[in-house]
Amino acid sequence: MAAALLLREVGPIAWMTFSNVERHNAVSYEMWCEVPQAIARFDANPEIRAIVLTGDGEKAFVSGADISEFEKKRGSLDASTIYNEAVDAAYAAVLAAKKPTLARIRGICMGGGLYLAASCDLRICNDKARFAMPAAKLGLGIRYESVRRLMEVLPSAHAADIVFTGRSFDGHEALRLGFVNRSVPEDELDQAVSQYLEWLGQAAPLTVKAAKAAMRVWSAGESFDDIAAVRAMTDACFASADYQEGRKAFAEKRKPQFRGA
Repeated sequence: MAAALLLREVGPIAWMTFSNVERHNAVSYEMWCEVPQAIARFDANPEIRAIVLTGDGEKAFVSGADISEFEKKRGSLDASTIYNEAVDAAYAAVLAAKKPTLARIRGICMGGGLYLAASCDLRICNDKARFAMPAAKLGLGIRYESVRRLMEVLPSAHAADIVFTGRSFDGHEALRLGFVNRSVPEDELDQAVSQYLEWLGQAAPLTVKAAKAAMRVWSAGESFDDIAAVRAMTDACFASADYQEGRKAFAEKRKPQFRGA
């Protein structure tokens, strides 16, 4: 089966599956290029409450970029520049997604896969997952944007450990380092992901959107205009029908039915 980015929408949840099973879901150039379009599609759908990134099959989330393409797609400085721009755009699109993003990680999560996971808001893995940033073992350069995001997720000493050594670590250590939100036994992964998706599906969309915008403004560097925009989004929460529904549901001791308006 050819490498592909598989997209589906199941109720309020959008799924983005990296499918290249023979190469442990290594990402092709075309797949990198399709990520921003997929995020834009999901963001534009008001029914979608969360976006899940995952890998096809049982052995890998994403093993990184598809090295078999490098001679053709990354064989010169000019070609590498074009390729790197596509990769950066994919990471940036996931980071900038208006909906919460969750990486469902089973098995291998290395190189570009690790940075894809880091670009998500939430990460859940099975405890036998294997993480690594092997660039130092391959002589590859690591983009500034990738290092910056890793240091937003991890303390600098842990980020240095992972990047400088290229060593691998399992789900237990990923949890201890703070890279993932949860590490669970293999047979509990889908249940853990479903629980988070249920929570996200029940959360007030405007509240989550405003909070996520605030987090991005903080991580990117605060500016007056950006802070003002976040404050406007927060004010909109208090003026929304969802706020009225939340108060009413609390008084009536029932779950609120938020509509994102």
